[in-house]
Amino acid sequence: MQKKILFIGFVLMMTSTFHLKAQYDKTDNYKRHFVGSTLFVLGNLDKVNPPGFAQLNVGYRITGKDVISLELITWKHAWPLGINPFYNKAYGTPEEKFPGYIREYGIGLAYQRYFWKGLYAAVHAMPMWQTFKNESGDKVGNGFIIFNTYRIGYHIKLFKDRFFIEPSLGIAGRPVFTKMPDGFKEKDDKWPKWTPEPGLHFGYNF
Repeated sequence: MQKKILFIGFVLMMTSTFHLKAQYDKTDNYKRHFVGSTLFVLGNLDKVNPPGFAQLNVGYRITGKDVISLELITWKHAWPLGINPFYNKAYGTPEEKFPGYIREYGIGLAYQRYFWKGLYAAVHAMPMWQTFKNESGDKVGNGFIIFNTYRIGYHIKLFKDRFFIEPSLGIAGRPVFTKMPDGFKEKDDKWPKWTPEPGLHFGYNF
């Protein structure tokens, strides 16, 4: 369910309104602030591994080409992040499931740079605090990771620049992470620490 929703949404956004002007130049009277989130919240409809996902982005356009934003995020997952749900059949299988789940909370910083019209590159760096819980919901450990994402995307203005959407493709992973509890570590070690990740951000300008 989650994979189908995200894939269909991504295709629609990538193929619609690409001809619109999206870059903010020096002559634009553009709004510098925005709040937003991501359509990954639709993943909460997944019956296999509902992530309890929430994200809030608060951003500021330093110039028409340079953007910074603060990202507040939480999710949980019962399978290793290295199992990509878009193309790996091991996602959701009982053989690869953790002996419980991991709840993560993060506060991140993102920087976007526009290159041509709405085309941009972005770097997201997010320290995240982890709580490990067993099948009974009891806490069995704490952890810490730095979760980074590198994206190429396109910014599309909507409704006279009051709203926007940003479909993107990226790679996400953990350059820094602490040791996991037994049972979790054995499952996670089997999978890569980096994986491709589509993005579906949206926001409101003010």
